[in-house]
Amino acid sequence: MPNYQLIALDMDGTLLNSEKRMSPRTLEALHHIAARGVHVCLSTGRAVVELEDYRKEMQGTVSLASLLSGGHVLDLEQNSTIDAHPFETATALAIAQQGLRENAMVVVLTTSQTATLEKDVDRMDQLGLGIYKPLYRQHCTMCNDVLDYIASHEQEVCKVNLYHPSQEARDRSAAALAGLPVQAAYSEAASLECSPLGVSKASGLKTLCDHVGIGLENAIAVGDGLNDLDVLRVAGLSVAMGNAAREVKELADVVVADNDHDGIAEVVERFFA
Repeated sequence: MPNYQLIALDMDGTLLNSEKRMSPRTLEALHHIAARGVHVCLSTGRAVVELEDYRKEMQGTVSLASLLSGGHVLDLEQNSTIDAHPFETATALAIAQQGLRENAMVVVLTTSQTATLEKDVDRMDQLGLGIYKPLYRQHCTMCNDVLDYIASHEQEVCKVNLYHPSQEARDRSAAALAGLPVQAAYSEAASLECSPLGVSKASGLKTLCDHVGIGLENAIAVGDGLNDLDVLRVAGLSVAMGNAAREVKELADVVVADNDHDGIAEVVERFFA
């Protein structure tokens, strides 16, 4: 068996169960391999403020994180940035403007904040995002105008998410942004996650591996969504959760139990014996 030294975990639908919690069995399994020197890392589209509810549980176990889909790589133990990739302001503005044209919820993410409009948080249930509403209520910055927010945070915006009212609206946004230096990924029911061109969960994993001095072949990546495809393609071992999208399962080397039945613990028990 290859010598796997790092495991990179998506959060929503992977590390977290349907109630957005980490199960005791999964936490115990991860803590066990972390104590043996395995680098337990996050590979998520979330921003750093969206980790606050989990910091205490992860302490001493999860040491590194590729956040904002590779746009912000962070040492969680030192609370220090390893790497960050902000948009040019004009590009971030163009993405947000397209989202507004399609009546999308526009979420702007920096290395320190997540910002959106309060009226959009109010309609998250209609957008199929109701499970995230408490998170946004607690940790999101409510701004009066997302375009003004972007303009006032020059060289800080690393990701812009557009949560559309329909898949057709998302497809129109994807087509409209195709000529810009944007790395776009589908996620959730009708969302478009936009990062600077060349920045992805795959580039984030490479940064993590470089940081700890190992090759990609020594890393395991685990995910469930279409925005995990790029990182699964480059990892030494790619693992799909049982609840993963069909395309993810078809790409992955291994499929494990779903996120409500400790699929992550299964990965640990099978590949870090």
